[in-house]
Amino acid sequence: MFKNVIVKTPGKSYLNGLTTSDLGTPDYDVLLKQHEAYVEALEKCGVAVTHLPASEEFPDSTFVEDTAVLTPDFAVVSNPGADSRNREIVEMEPVLRKFYDKVFHIEAPGTLDGGDVLQAEDCFYIGISERTNEEGARQLKTILEGEGYEATIIPLKEFFHLKTGIAYVGENRMVVAGEFIDHPAFDSYEKIIIGKEDEYSANMIRVNDYVIIPKGYEETKRKLAEAGYETIELDMSEVRKHDGGLSCLSLRF
Repeated sequence: MFKNVIVKTPGKSYLNGLTTSDLGTPDYDVLLKQHEAYVEALEKCGVAVTHLPASEEFPDSTFVEDTAVLTPDFAVVSNPGADSRNREIVEMEPVLRKFYDKVFHIEAPGTLDGGDVLQAEDCFYIGISERTNEEGARQLKTILEGEGYEATIIPLKEFFHLKTGIAYVGENRMVVAGEFIDHPAFDSYEKIIIGKEDEYSANMIRVNDYVIIPKGYEETKRKLAEAGYETIELDMSEVRKHDGGLSCLSLRF
């Protein structure tokens, strides 16, 4: 059960943020409405939302997930792999210290994006990607194992971030797409498999009694309903234009 969530309003500078997509320039007004709907969905899930103001200095900082890895007992401040995003952690750490007495850090030359870290109960999976390097992954693994968790490092072949193609939804169920469908690291889980055409919807978040999913993926919605989950659908069009997904927009703890 999550009690708290941290989100951050996207600034106008978001339009100049990083992206690998060819989906066009985001519509800022629509983006704000989509972010407001996201916050409303989280509130429906019964969490207290800490809503941070926009930071024009950091175009991608609405993607707060990349700045930290959070557990019930401690926080790990990340070291984002993109130069333009690295100093986002300077703004985030004081916020985290309002909730945590124990705070660890990923130190250079290690880099780590929170989007490359998936928690499934007491197990963590850490992806090595363009943004998270081996040193950063190793540092996080050492921290987690020192605190009694298990941690597995997974080099990525296809996806931008680990959580681009996988989500843990509780009850030993893993939603998997692409390279994770047959990955041996996830053989112990019951799998909800997402097809190639619906891969974007694999980035979903379980928040207490609901699973929040991107709007427009009826097959994904059906599979979750058959597994017994109640879903909330959100339009993510403007977030997707900058490589973002549902998990990217919040820190949940």
